[in-house]
Amino acid sequence: MENAETTNDILKVTRGRMDKTVEDFQREISHIRTGRASVTLLDGIRVEYYGSLTPLNQLSKLTTPDATLIVLQPFDPAMIAPIEKAIQTADLGLNPSNDGKVIRVPIPPLTEERRKDMVKHLHSVLESHKTAARNIRRDAKDAIQKLFKDKKVGEDDEHRGLDDLEKATHEYTGKMDSLSKAKEKEIMEI
Repeated sequence: MENAETTNDILKVTRGRMDKTVEDFQREISHIRTGRASVTLLDGIRVEYYGSLTPLNQLSKLTTPDATLIVLQPFDPAMIAPIEKAIQTADLGLNPSNDGKVIRVPIPPLTEERRKDMVKHLHSVLESHKTAARNIRRDAKDAIQKLFKDKKVGEDDEHRGLDDLEKATHEYTGKMDSLSKAKEKEIMEI
């Protein structure tokens, strides 16, 4: 933002950064477990494969034949045991089983206590992303004020830029709030 010439340039960069914050928030909450099976639950799991940690979706085909089951079909049958172990140690509360060819991961119904824990986790993820948005706003505000101080923009442009910045910040935090509410409803649904 240092080389921005106008408040519009700053707002454009700010919106791009806030878009990335919202996308990251969406990605993070997709990993939070609900009562339904979803292959995104296993996105964060890495398995050691020939000396390097490899994402689970690169080692096997993932499917959800119904709402309570995830089926993994490893491309290399020798990877069944390491994949199972990685799922068990991922602290998702899942207990996989295999028949020598495929791994079945039943998704047990969530207890009320576990649902509340997940909602707490959701709220902490939301708060950390809102903090990121506020930090982006602070950087943009400083840049707009610097433009005014350096006499590159007038007082009216500074005020308009700061108002637009506030509106953009509220817009993006509102998006994250609505995503969070939808996810919370999904988690608490029985």
